[in-house]
Amino acid sequence: MTEISVETPAGPISAVLEAPAGGGPGVVIVHDAFGLTEDTRNIARRFADQGYVALAPDLYSRGGVRKCVTGVFRALLGQSGVAIDDLLATRDFLQAREDVTGKVGIVGFCMGGGFALLLSPKGFGASAPFYGVTPRHLEEVLDGACPIVASYGKNDPSLIGAGKKVEKILAAKGIDHDVKTYPGASHSFANALPKGPMAAVARVTGMGWRGEQAEDAFGRVFDFFGTHLK
Repeated sequence: MTEISVETPAGPISAVLEAPAGGGPGVVIVHDAFGLTEDTRNIARRFADQGYVALAPDLYSRGGVRKCVTGVFRALLGQSGVAIDDLLATRDFLQAREDVTGKVGIVGFCMGGGFALLLSPKGFGASAPFYGVTPRHLEEVLDGACPIVASYGKNDPSLIGAGKKVEKILAAKGIDHDVKTYPGASHSFANALPKGPMAAVARVTGMGWRGEQAEDAFGRVFDFFGTHLK
């Protein structure tokens, strides 16, 4: 794992880079609201193990989670702003690397999944939102989107029916897709949530890691990206 800096229109941000020997397609990994945690770093490593040059930017680089989270969510909900510029800069960074031998995809979780949906028409080869926050005006947002492989939890109270909505829109637009809603899974089922108060909340609400569903979802993403990025 390499800690790097990526230049963006608003100045440099921190990021983690995991690159396999011999290179491969690029993948931008967008963290959830908790930031660039050990879980996100492990996910980057997981993609590198599958042959992808994985870059996980820290969208809270300019002051940490408390100072930056509101602005990052504002960019997501308003569909413009510094966080979006940051993510497009990470796409460009990967595209410029000699060891990135295919297209560049984007993967995101929760908040990051919303960015993965929002940016799916913005020069990426494939997008993988995990229980992504649904952008407003979704039909317009997905005009010209790249192929999308999306994963949701049926027991997620914050995204009831989101999988069906996304699938319906993608099918109507003729965009290649694989959308699956997992029974027995809630929000963040493919993330190891940070220890502390959120761990207690997860136990009560059913949020957090669900091994069987998570492994199936990652497997679908790797198969889908193998088709569309390599």
